Amino acid sequence: MHKLYFAFVTVLLLAGSTVVMGQRSEVMKPINQFVNGFNKGDTASAMAACSEATAIIDEFAPHSWSGSGACQQWADDFDANSKKNGITNGKVILGKPTHVDITGDHAYVVIPSNYTYKQKGKTMAEPGSIFTFALHKGGSGWMITGWAWNTK
Repeated sequence: MHKLYFAFVTVLLLAGSTVVMGQRSEVMKPINQFVNGFNKGDTASAMAACSEATAIIDEFAPHSWSGSGACQQWADDFDANSKKNGITNGKVILGKPTHVDITGDHAYVVIPSNYTYKQKGKTMAEPGSIFTFALHKGGSGWMITGWAWNTK
């Protein structure tokens, strides 16, 4: 009887972990889409991962964007800041998420990340940074509703 109970509990745990892994994979899709689009210079792909109303915190002025069209406004400001400061070839490398919390149709994800770029031809890096995301699942799937970049 103990063996049967142990087998039953093991099956339940494995089934639950498969569901959780599937949820994590789904939550990571818009994050990966955003970062891959950014890395390729494909603004349309990156922006498609954001919900219409998003809240963003980043290290360059004006440092925060929120509301309707916030992702596109951030992208426009990022491009202007990059041109002003001679920044090119920006690339974000995501590490393994250190925190994924999924509660119903809301998710919170923390990912160690590295950012490399060239500034006036000189290679620069922001290793050990943290990319934090908030997401919401709606009719079209998971969408980014907020993110913050934290440089170490």
